[in-house]
Amino acid sequence: MFMIDTILLVVSCLILIIFVLVGVAFLTLLERKVL
Repeated sequence: MFMIDTILLVVSCLILIIFVLVGVAFLTLLERKVL
């Protein structure tokens, strides 16, 4: 159980980081298009 919980925690953290990076890149692209 401990290994499964650790893997799920790592995967969820990676997904969160990826979403943040995609959001930041999307916002910068929008700002460049607007400006």
